[in-house]
Amino acid sequence: MAKKILGAVAVLIVIFLVVVATRPGTFEIKRSLLINAPAEVVYDQVDDFKSWNAWSPWDQMDPTMKRTFNEVPSGVGAGYAWVGNKDVGEGNMKITDAKPAEHLGLDLNFTAPFAANNRTDFDFAKTGEGTTVTWTMSGTNNFVSKAMSLFIDMDKMVGPDFEKGLASMKKVSEEAAAKQAADVAAAAAPPAPVEAAVDAGTP
Repeated sequence: MAKKILGAVAVLIVIFLVVVATRPGTFEIKRSLLINAPAEVVYDQVDDFKSWNAWSPWDQMDPTMKRTFNEVPSGVGAGYAWVGNKDVGEGNMKITDAKPAEHLGLDLNFTAPFAANNRTDFDFAKTGEGTTVTWTMSGTNNFVSKAMSLFIDMDKMVGPDFEKGLASMKKVSEEAAAKQAADVAAAAAPPAPVEAAVDAGTP
């Protein structure tokens, strides 16, 4: 009986290994949203890591998250690291390529609760109504992540966070665009007329 049980277990293990091996070797999570603001305004929300706390969904999950920034304020070479609670973990990211108002690419590295190296891209497409922002995360699946994919749908787990982040980015960007437009209008407005002073001694 024991041999039969061990044999059955061995067969199940082999089947499991075969199934895991056939899982996709790569993954991609992508979400898009139309934002009623110029691409330059939206791009600025992503290009500067210090602006992320206004829209990043993970900052909302852990308001006490510790953040550190490198010496590059924005653009290629700008880096950011975080240490947070169990919901956000630990990791770092760095901008590797940037085309203002069009594209921003980052290397994203998780160190806890598990190690992973992924790619993140933001694409900004100008439209008649504003800017369509597409947020993409992609990477490779090792054996562990392939096994996890049998029980966890990464798109369903991470996708809603992207949607929340884009919604917050929309709010922040549209407010920034409205303020920018108001400032431009105020600067272009003609000065208010000055009433002529009245000389009390003139009859």
